[in-house]
Amino acid sequence: MTTKSELTSNYILETVAPIFNKNGYAATSMSDLTSATGLTKGAIYGNFKNKEELAIAAFKHNVKKLMSLIAEYLTRSESPIQKLYLISDFYRDYYKLSKSYGGCPVLNIGVDANNQNSELLAKVRIVIERIQDQVATIIEDGIEAGEISTEINAMQYAKRIDTMIQGAIFMTYTLDDDFYMKDTMDQINDMITNELKA
Repeated sequence: MTTKSELTSNYILETVAPIFNKNGYAATSMSDLTSATGLTKGAIYGNFKNKEELAIAAFKHNVKKLMSLIAEYLTRSESPIQKLYLISDFYRDYYKLSKSYGGCPVLNIGVDANNQNSELLAKVRIVIERIQDQVATIIEDGIEAGEISTEINAMQYAKRIDTMIQGAIFMTYTLDDDFYMKDTMDQINDMITNELKA
């Protein structure tokens, strides 16, 4: 059974995660958080040690939500090569989806934390590595299944795909134009078809 303290912590995270994601760590003040949650500073700090702990928990919360959406989307096929196409398909409409989170948590917090918060930046790097490992595993599974060429370096392509996606997210958000997202997903599909497919 969920305790009152856990319910309060979850409520705080649900409420503040989009604020941290949108404004960044330094630009999010305690008054932003107390006014959004309707709780006192003491009530918030009764659940989280300090602002940094709350910011890290908020980042993890946003990433967990995003990862579970992608994981669920990938269950649409058992085929590794089809899973790669599903990744590009998922990100094709990512702009609309991620707006409700205040933007892409990996990109927003990665850029924001780079010069301001080394602990938060370390968490972002772990998430990026995890994403790339998961894509590399799908590629390796595809090689094993005979769907993907044995000449392929799985991690190199995983990093390439992730770089293309993150670059497209940056351009789409900066210019408020999802052409970049959709066009890059087309390029990733071409790469899967012409370079990876066995």
